[in-house]
Amino acid sequence: MAEAHQARVQNLVEEMVQSLERDHIRKMQGRMFRCSADCCDRQADSMSQVHQCIDRCHTPLSRAQGMVTLELEKFQDRLTRCTMHCNDKAKDLFDSGAKEPAVRSLMDQCVGSCVDDHVNLIPSMTHRLKENLDAI
Repeated sequence: MAEAHQARVQNLVEEMVQSLERDHIRKMQGRMFRCSADCCDRQADSMSQVHQCIDRCHTPLSRAQGMVTLELEKFQDRLTRCTMHCNDKAKDLFDSGAKEPAVRSLMDQCVGSCVDDHVNLIPSMTHRLKENLDAI
């Protein structure tokens, strides 16, 4: 993928992740640490019970991080498949005798279209992730 296109997608995804972290994940981390501290304050519990309590405190955050990671992996896979399709189209054009500037132009247009399509998916992906994070 051309560097400018890659930088555009990367910046927008980073903004989304930072927003999720700031507005959702950080709050979950605070709850996890407070919950874990409460577990440690339970003097009557055995060491095993305290560890189980702490594990329960960590579960929501682990689920949230896994959810975000999975969604980002799916997004990246789709974008990669789209750019691979562009590579195939460019190779087919080159194999049919087209000159390099025409192939390069097709490739840039195709990858640009992939990026535009996937950038347009970011708001709905963000909304879905926020709803899912709120439900945890």
